Amino acid sequence: MGKLGIHSFVWTGGQTQEGLEMALEKTAEHGYRTIEFAYLRPEKFDLDRLAKKAQSLDVEIGVTMGLPRDKDVSGNDNDQIAGGKKMLADAVRAVRDIGGNKLGGILYSAHTKYDSLPTQDGWRNSVEAIAETAEIAKASGVDLVLEIVNRFETNLLNTTAQGLKFIEDTGSDHVRLHLDTFHMNIEEANPAAAIRSAGDRLGYFHIGESNRGYLGDGVIDFRPIFDALLDIDYQRDIVFESFSSAVVDESLSKACAIWRDTWTDNDPLAAHAKVFIENAMAEARRRRDTNARP
Repeated sequence: MGKLGIHSFVWTGGQTQEGLEMALEKTAEHGYRTIEFAYLRPEKFDLDRLAKKAQSLDVEIGVTMGLPRDKDVSGNDNDQIAGGKKMLADAVRAVRDIGGNKLGGILYSAHTKYDSLPTQDGWRNSVEAIAETAEIAKASGVDLVLEIVNRFETNLLNTTAQGLKFIEDTGSDHVRLHLDTFHMNIEEANPAAAIRSAGDRLGYFHIGESNRGYLGDGVIDFRPIFDALLDIDYQRDIVFESFSSAVVDESLSKACAIWRDTWTDNDPLAAHAKVFIENAMAEARRRRDTNARP
């Protein structure tokens, strides 16, 4: 396993420099070694100051985002596609400038509930946009990971199989999958099998409960998921993601339908998640070692 991380929305809505710096401090305080920020607009935040603070705390930074409707690269509007490509390129450079190591999320379409099926042309347009972005990311030393999300947040990539086909179509060796237990619980017939099928194309992993709250308080069976991560020798980051209207970013709240408090106090939530994930991985290792004995 790589570094264990936490989403910044556990700590802050992400609207102020002070909020992001506080999120870095809380992340380090709880022993997490990487943090996930939402899209960082260079004109809004002091990226150099954030980078130096993260370095001083020994916390790595990843960034995730979703494209807005007016910059949808999976559509057929040339102006929107051009705008989306520019937004993706700018996001890669912002991750580079903050000293971050990855850009993930819904980079291939708008982050929204669509009211129509995807089109072949839209798929091709998205593939082309991600292939171009991957070249920029590779040159910038930034990993590019595509999050597979549920049907209510995109119409393009809802399953690991779709994601693998998409990556193949890009022809790029710099695009990987970003899987998330919350979304897999909705869309995959067998989340553990999906992880195994991703194999070394899995570049980033979210741990989140079915109700977006405390791990273990929902219906997700995490045991086979951690077994699968061990089976593919997953060595990249695992990040805890949980959203509550107690700490809210308005745009993400609307896109992800966060309408209630799944928790109100973030410190015990963060502490519980770290212990839960570490224990689950340790138990998976014990099961593997026991089964390997003659």
